[in-house]
Amino acid sequence: MKVLLVDDEQHVRDAIRLLIDWETLGIDAILEADNGDTAIVLIEEEQPEIVITDMRMPHRDGVSLLAWLQAESRKCKTIVVSGYDDFELVRSSMKYGGLDYLLKPVDPEQLTEALRKAKLSWEGEERSRQLTQQRNMEINQIKPLYWDKLFSGLISENGGKTSLPSVLKDEFKLDLIERCLTIVVGLDTLEPAVMRKFALNRDLLFFALSNVCNEILREDGRGFAFRYWNSEHEMVLLLWGRLEEWPDTIRRVQAGIRNTIQSRIEFGIGTIQPFPSGVSVSYQKARAALKQRNLLDFSDSLNGVEPAAAASGAGGSLSMTDYEERFRVAVRSGREKDLQAAVDSWIDALSRLESISQSQMEQWFSEFDAIVNRLFNDKASRPEESGADIGEFKLNVADNSIQLLSSLMDETGRLSLSIWRERLLAGLNELAQVYHGGSNRQQEMNVMHEIAKYMEQHYHREVTLQDISERFYLSREYISRRFKQEMGENVFDYLARIRVEKARLLLANPNLKIGQIAEMVGYDDEKYFSKVFKKIEGVSPNQYRKQQEG
Repeated sequence: MKVLLVDDEQHVRDAIRLLIDWETLGIDAILEADNGDTAIVLIEEEQPEIVITDMRMPHRDGVSLLAWLQAESRKCKTIVVSGYDDFELVRSSMKYGGLDYLLKPVDPEQLTEALRKAKLSWEGEERSRQLTQQRNMEINQIKPLYWDKLFSGLISENGGKTSLPSVLKDEFKLDLIERCLTIVVGLDTLEPAVMRKFALNRDLLFFALSNVCNEILREDGRGFAFRYWNSEHEMVLLLWGRLEEWPDTIRRVQAGIRNTIQSRIEFGIGTIQPFPSGVSVSYQKARAALKQRNLLDFSDSLNGVEPAAAASGAGGSLSMTDYEERFRVAVRSGREKDLQAAVDSWIDALSRLESISQSQMEQWFSEFDAIVNRLFNDKASRPEESGADIGEFKLNVADNSIQLLSSLMDETGRLSLSIWRERLLAGLNELAQVYHGGSNRQQEMNVMHEIAKYMEQHYHREVTLQDISERFYLSREYISRRFKQEMGENVFDYLARIRVEKARLLLANPNLKIGQIAEMVGYDDEKYFSKVFKKIEGVSPNQYRKQQEG
């Protein structure tokens, strides 16, 4: 805590320094000024918590200094030490927030008590300020979530109704709004590099995007961007101002997003509807339009799709069911060439399409699930054949069609038929293994050893079960079960053991800190690394290092 002594007489300042036990009071810095002007400079630079000032000084006097402190809303506490027992000076001191008015010569006990009171007063107010600041921070963090919830309600809960939450009316001045336009921002086909960057913190992605959008939309009352609570992959722009300029608005938003996350973005444009009753209708049209966008197109133009221009039935004449018999024969034969031929016939048909929409992709995913179910149901109905558990097989179809769609995109965010071919072929190979009751056990063992080798080579990076699943085209559940069966321990215990083995070698280098070693073997959290190390080795990394040095 700092105290500033303001008096034009040096001997008075020296006396005050000597009279008080500053350390006991918790005061560790004493500043000095010989007039009000010098005091103001020090107050601005050093921000002392307590000011002890004389009243009569050359240049700027004590009254003027106190008036300045009040006008500037300075938080410091003031004590007046004056040689004048003057009613007007006392009144001025009280008027401008002085805590005490002491007469010279200064009584040490009185000044000590005045300083104690000033210190307690400042500390109490500081606690109150910090509490208020903390509450404001919490409110500012919660408020965007609150807006997201209320605006989402206009789509999912209040569709068709004319009611509007009063807090939205007050915050966004919506009383006079009669029309609106809903635009859906599709995040499912962001470029893979962006998806990987935000894989562990999707909230941060939405936070960044909504901030960019709202800087543009709210500056002149055009609308508001929010995260739609009923969808994990959608952000919604609700426009209500300057609707005739919506194409320009979207171009500005698109440019802002590209500058922020370095990725193209796609929009589904709804239709202008009455506000608020038509918000839900406009949203449904925007969502339908977005699902009809051409996933083979990666042009850098405005990517929004108006319903009128949406591709109707892109690839609509092509059905995966038409290829069911080829898939069935290939799986039952189990031969690689048959599986490749079946997959290539499907990919060849896709390659002749000029447009493939998200809606069509979702339909094909659903059809493939049905094909797999029928294949296993057919096998189960034949007692002469050994049963196979469909639970062993999963092509990541049932998990989430959006996640599967994202996994089929290339680095530009465009649908890649070559990636789809690889995934489909790997999936059919796995399906054939399961269908034949695990006759390819040696191949499964080889895959598990490949996974182990992958972890040994990438232990220093973040390795998740999802990463392994996508790399080896096997389901997370299948990997977890088979890996433990073949390797004798689960995936993460195996990975932890590899990391600890590497860490033991690094601990031999005294120049490396424990935190550095943790990062080098794949742990961001030093405490968690130490916990894992101790669980495996029985001692902490520091203890292990000391043992080796001893």
